[in-house]
Amino acid sequence: MGSLDEAFKWMGLREGFRVIDEDVDLGAGIHPLERSGREYISKGVVNLDKPRGPTSHQVATWVRRLLEVGKTGHGGTLDPAVSGVLPIGIEKATPAIRYVVGSAKEYVGIIKLHGDVDDEELDHVLTMFRKGRIYQKPPFRSSVRRKLRTREIYSFEVLEREGRDLLFRIRCESGFYVRKLAHDIGLILGVGAHLDELRRTAAGPFDESTIVSFYELYAAYKLFREGVEKAVKKTILPYEYIFRDYPKIVVKDSAVASIAYGAQLKRPGVYAVSGSFKAGDIVALFTKKSELVATIRALVSLDELLGMERGQVGETERVFIERDLYPRMWIRREG
Repeated sequence: MGSLDEAFKWMGLREGFRVIDEDVDLGAGIHPLERSGREYISKGVVNLDKPRGPTSHQVATWVRRLLEVGKTGHGGTLDPAVSGVLPIGIEKATPAIRYVVGSAKEYVGIIKLHGDVDDEELDHVLTMFRKGRIYQKPPFRSSVRRKLRTREIYSFEVLEREGRDLLFRIRCESGFYVRKLAHDIGLILGVGAHLDELRRTAAGPFDESTIVSFYELYAAYKLFREGVEKAVKKTILPYEYIFRDYPKIVVKDSAVASIAYGAQLKRPGVYAVSGSFKAGDIVALFTKKSELVATIRALVSLDELLGMERGQVGETERVFIERDLYPRMWIRREG
């Protein structure tokens, strides 16, 4: 792979990389798409099309058994009656899946009104929910404490109306109860309403463009067991994809091992940057081959970083890369 943009192109990056320092290529590491066999699976995420019926936990367990792995975890609970996007982290990707849980979600569904309402009155009420923060108390059948809280609606639109049925799309903050929204709309209209159907179409960077069914996953793994390794690469994504929309720092080859062994990222270890961030934001660290190194909480903004010559860039949140994948340069210097 030539440039950094080419190396990361598979992730669908929205912004290109800005190289801010020089680096010597140590010849270590491997691009995520070039991982082979079991390693690719153990660092993978399945963007599963969850069917209606089972719980999210049950679905994650089925994936674990199907792929014959020791651990899986899902990226945000879906009610048993809801279908759609459910990212599931496999083995080493399980700790990374938590960075999807708190991300924005998108749904399409049907709200059924219990009485007749004219278009003008309906549009007037829906204007209250187009965008912005609203108060919500979780319903009785929920896994969290029933405490009044606020959640943000990023966008809400009615795609089609047929009598009392409203086909809608909503993009909202994590933890938003769409079922409660349907109830509140009916309450304000004075006729009552309930959520008739719901499907999640996006969770963070995962949407229906990369979704796979249980049957597709089963078929791919069956081929994998028969020696066709490329089959799983059509149904499983590398866990680096989780951080597609996060701001990124590409670290120098010489700094990768020190971070893996617990050192904090300092300015001399920064090779390139992508996206924008401020102090307190989560930033994903990558190698030049687009391997996930770690996540940090930035101590400085991007502008401050660009003006630094030395100093600490952020506090490490989680290290993902193996310790001895890249050379330990401090040992080499002592030798």
